Amino acid sequence: MLKLYYAPGTCSLACWIALEWSGLEYETVRVNYNDPEYRKINPLGMVPALEIGADRPMTQAGAILQYIANLVPEKDLGANEGLENIFEFDETALFLSADIHPSFWPFFNPQRYTISENSDTIEMARKSAPARIDANFKHLDDIIGDSNHLYQNKRTVLDALAFIFATWTKNLEKTYKDYPNVKRMVEHLKEDPAVQKVLTESNE
Repeated sequence: MLKLYYAPGTCSLACWIALEWSGLEYETVRVNYNDPEYRKINPLGMVPALEIGADRPMTQAGAILQYIANLVPEKDLGANEGLENIFEFDETALFLSADIHPSFWPFFNPQRYTISENSDTIEMARKSAPARIDANFKHLDDIIGDSNHLYQNKRTVLDALAFIFATWTKNLEKTYKDYPNVKRMVEHLKEDPAVQKVLTESNE
């Protein structure tokens, strides 16, 4: 059975949502980042990690999401056939993982972006984040367009990851609600039983 290691509010919840959509059997384990036992599973101490019964667990949300989609092709959670369709899917996946995700890091962990311990300097690092987040969410809004999904007007694992990132904007001056297409996608996914289950159980 698959075993997903997660932490509340993180991108690991996207993998949990995808597992629900997949219909696969799985279990979840809530992680304490400081637990030395978890470091034996993922030496970086980050989530998600997915145990599949192999020599080592899988890590990196984007890779895990594609793995889940590939496990259940009949669920149609991944790219459509054809080289250009696959490229479009991969391009969008990398935009989420390599652009949107790290744009939040200075906001959540500004101390990583300066060697100074001065609180004003750290706050300046934090204040640098919203402009980049805004640019990325404008692009995300364009990708969604008049659909409720990121990719070719169908539900894929990419929707789950974008949904979690959208929830991260709640403490910003501009939230996902300021981007009409993102807002529509988020509101659509909030009605999804799998999303509701994950949001509820991950906070218990």
